[in-house]
Amino acid sequence: MRTLDWVVLFGWLLCIVGYGLWRGRGSTTVDKYLRAGKEMPWYAMGLSIMATQASAITFISTTGQSYVDGMRFVQFYFGLPLAMVILSATAVPIFHRANVYTAYEYLEQRFDAKTRALVSVVFLVQRGLAAGISLYAPAVVLSVILGWPDRVTTWVMGGLVILYTAIGGIKAVTWADVQQMTVIFAALVLALGMAVFLLPSNVSFSDALTIAGAAGRLNPVTVKFDWNDRYNVFSGLIGGMFLALAYFGTDQSQVQRYLTGKSIGQSRLSLIFNAMAKIPMQFFILFIGAMVFVFFTFEKAPVLFQPVAMKRIESEPRFGGIQDRYSKAFDARRAAAADLLSAKRAHDDASWKAGLERYRAAQTSLDAARKEGAKLAEDKLGIPGFNDTNYIFLSFVTRYLPVGVVGLVLGVIFSAAMSSISGEINSLATVSVIDVYRRYVSKQATDRHYLFVSRAATAFWGIWAVAFASYGSGFGALIEAVNMIGSLFYGGMLGVFVLAVFVKRVGSNGAFFGVLAGEAAIFAAKFFTNISFLWYNVIGCIVVILTGLLISLVEPGGGRTQQGSVEAR
Repeated sequence: MRTLDWVVLFGWLLCIVGYGLWRGRGSTTVDKYLRAGKEMPWYAMGLSIMATQASAITFISTTGQSYVDGMRFVQFYFGLPLAMVILSATAVPIFHRANVYTAYEYLEQRFDAKTRALVSVVFLVQRGLAAGISLYAPAVVLSVILGWPDRVTTWVMGGLVILYTAIGGIKAVTWADVQQMTVIFAALVLALGMAVFLLPSNVSFSDALTIAGAAGRLNPVTVKFDWNDRYNVFSGLIGGMFLALAYFGTDQSQVQRYLTGKSIGQSRLSLIFNAMAKIPMQFFILFIGAMVFVFFTFEKAPVLFQPVAMKRIESEPRFGGIQDRYSKAFDARRAAAADLLSAKRAHDDASWKAGLERYRAAQTSLDAARKEGAKLAEDKLGIPGFNDTNYIFLSFVTRYLPVGVVGLVLGVIFSAAMSSISGEINSLATVSVIDVYRRYVSKQATDRHYLFVSRAATAFWGIWAVAFASYGSGFGALIEAVNMIGSLFYGGMLGVFVLAVFVKRVGSNGAFFGVLAGEAAIFAAKFFTNISFLWYNVIGCIVVILTGLLISLVEPGGGRTQQGSVEAR
């Protein structure tokens, strides 16, 4: 990091905070603070929804995920466009017409207070956990660059987020997201361009694709069905669709975005925009990771990308042998890559097959040496399951990109983290105030009182996220961790909303106990099977629906729908 990088980095952060504060002015009522007065245009909502997803985790961990496992993670999003179309036809008009602040208010109108309270608590638990992971991502950045403790970083970043989110509310969050996504798109293009530009002069873009393909990094589609495989076309289309339905249809951090829309049509456009743009964006980010892998095929990377761990194990007696095996494997892989490219240009099939075999053997040896290094770091640092995936892209950025560009890319990562966490703590505060505080603690207070409590709740959840983020070093690949946490709860949440919208015969008891049964089934699948987490959403949803139907058949009155009191809002 040079002076210009610091100027670009902190200049961008100050601009984002200042812009958020400026845009958030006028949030003087609860409606304006939590729903922006329902005045947001579709493009602002659409970009804000995308910005919340495109957190720092997306840049730090998705690129690293592609580096170690290829591009098959993109299948995770294959069901998202289908989910967006379904939600545009169902959830958007229902929530708008119900005139609610949160999705869970609707559950009381449809069922009763206990169902609303249960699902609200489920949301607060899962989103409260995910918020900490989202905030941990920038701590990874500064730990790489400055060697600062993660906790110092999270408190600094968390303080900036709390500042403009607590003051400006959802309006500040949304408009800040719009600016961030503009720069995010630019930084993505720049990062890919630099990864290709920095390849050796005799390695073309076509050659880079050849190397990435030989290493199994260009594998966006896996058609083999396997319950235990996290990423294949079936888990993506089915499990991914259920996860997207739950995330965008029941998670307040997303629902709150399109509740700010001027109309049903504007909110629908925001979701359709994401349906069209999300998969190409994730494909692009994963492709960056694949190109970084090719770059490190010719440029020797350290055994471990985590600099603190690398420094600690270098003095260990066992490290000498690991380093020697790693260096030999790297040299063999680079030589095999050169042979592959020569065979490709000569159209020599026999040489190609021989080179491919040597290349993959060398890659296996290199991976084995890295695993030995990770095990040594695990023993030395006392971190179970040590994983340096989240440091790969940052290592490339800080060591090889030119001055100024480093600051820009890191600024994007920081602001992406701020965007994600600001939306999360804003939604957590909304549910805390509307579904808990106003419903059970203080039902008849003034609007000014509820506005004050909303700001206090925002600050509380920001502090909670910072505290929880202190444990982020044990999360492994962050992009998987955040989706894993969501999948433990989303199936139950989705199931109860399916009952509310489509199964009118199911009443409040069926919905309430259905959620409990669905969550029990999900955690049973988690602890007693090896089923991929994407299927948790399907399992939970189906169990909720079946339980609700069963209870509606056996309870008196056939499980008639019990309408909650709208006045209870």
